[in-house]
Amino acid sequence: MNDSDKSRKPSAEGSQAHRDAAPIFPLSSTKGGEGRGEEAQGFPAQIPSPQPSPRSGGERETGAVSRCTQVSLTPGQRAWQRFRRNRAAVVSAWYLVFLLLALVAWPIVLKVSGGTFAQIHDPNQLSDAAFAPPGAQHWFGTDVHGRDVFSRILFGAQISLLVGIVGAGVSLVIGVLWGAIAGYVGGRVDSALMRVVDVLYSLPTIIFVIVLLTTLGELLKQSHFVENSPALTRQLRVVLLFVGLGAVSWLTMARIVRGQVLSLRTRAFVEASRALGGGPVRILARHIIPNVFGVVITYLALTVPAIVLYESFLSYLGLGVQPPMASWGTLIAEGVSQINPIRIYWWLIAFPGGVLVTTLLALNFLGDGLRDAWDVKSK
Repeated sequence: MNDSDKSRKPSAEGSQAHRDAAPIFPLSSTKGGEGRGEEAQGFPAQIPSPQPSPRSGGERETGAVSRCTQVSLTPGQRAWQRFRRNRAAVVSAWYLVFLLLALVAWPIVLKVSGGTFAQIHDPNQLSDAAFAPPGAQHWFGTDVHGRDVFSRILFGAQISLLVGIVGAGVSLVIGVLWGAIAGYVGGRVDSALMRVVDVLYSLPTIIFVIVLLTTLGELLKQSHFVENSPALTRQLRVVLLFVGLGAVSWLTMARIVRGQVLSLRTRAFVEASRALGGGPVRILARHIIPNVFGVVITYLALTVPAIVLYESFLSYLGLGVQPPMASWGTLIAEGVSQINPIRIYWWLIAFPGGVLVTTLLALNFLGDGLRDAWDVKSK
C-alpha cells in the first residue's frame, strides 16, 4: 500500500465518523436549501400533532357508546324509543287503556255493589227520573226513559269497539293472506286476485254496506228460525253488521301487503331460503310476513276508528244495532230525536258524541304514532 492510499484512508474514516456524529434530526431553516437536511439524510420531517382537548376524549367515548348502543338495539326496541318520544301517541294510548279498564270494571262494579247503586246505574233499568240533568246520582244524566246515560255509554262502547276490533281482525286475516299470496305468486294469480279487489273498490263503501245489510236483514225477517225470537234477531243483526263492515275493511290491507311482498320477494335472504329448499309457505311465514308486521300493525290501528265511525253512522240510520241494545251511534240518534224548540237536553248528545270523538282521535293519534315509530327513515 503506497503513501497515497494511506493518506486517503484517514480522510474516509474521518468522514464516516463525521456522519455518525451528525444529529439525526438537524434543525430546519427557511433559508435556501439549509432546511432540507432531513430530506437529504432520508428522514421524514417531524410534524407536531395537535394535543387533544380535555373534553374531546370523553366526547369520542360518549359517541362510541351511543353508536354501540344504537347498533345493539333491535328494530322493535328502536320503534319503541321513537314511539315514546311521540307525546300525542303516548297520551292516546293511556286514554285507550283507561277506557278499556273502565269497560271491563264497570259491569263488575255493578254486580258486586248490588242494591240501590246497581239499580240506579243499570243501563236497561227504566225509572221516573226522565231527562234528569247530570248530578251526583246520575253523572251523565238520564234519557227519555230514565236510564243512566253513563252506564249506557260504557255498555254501548263495548259494542262499538267490538265491531271495530272484529272488522280489524277480518282485515288482518283476509287482507294479509290475500295480499301476500298475490304478491309472492305473481303472474295470473296476482292479476286475478287484484282484479277482485279493484271491483270491490269501485263500489261506494257505505252504499255497499247499506245494501248488504238491508238485503240480509229482509231475508232474516222472513226466516222462520228467528220469527218468534226478538233477542236472537238483535244478535243476528250485530253479526250482519260484522259481516257487512268486514266485507270492505280488508281491501286496503291487501293492497298494502301486496306492495310490501313485491319488494321483499327478490331480497337476498328470500333467495337464500329458496336455494336451501324452503317452500312458499315457509318463506311467507318465516321471512316475508314478519317483515311487514310493522306496516300491518300501523294500518290495523288506523282501521279500527274507521270501522267504529261506520258502525256509529249505520246505527244512527237505524241499520246497525237495534234497541234496547246500545252503541254510540244509537245513543247519539236518541239524543238528536229529543231536540225540540222548547228545550234541548244537551247531555244526551254532548256526552256520547264527546266520548266517540275523543276515542276516534285517540285511535288516529295512536295509529300515526305507530306509523312514525316503524318508519325506518325517521330519526
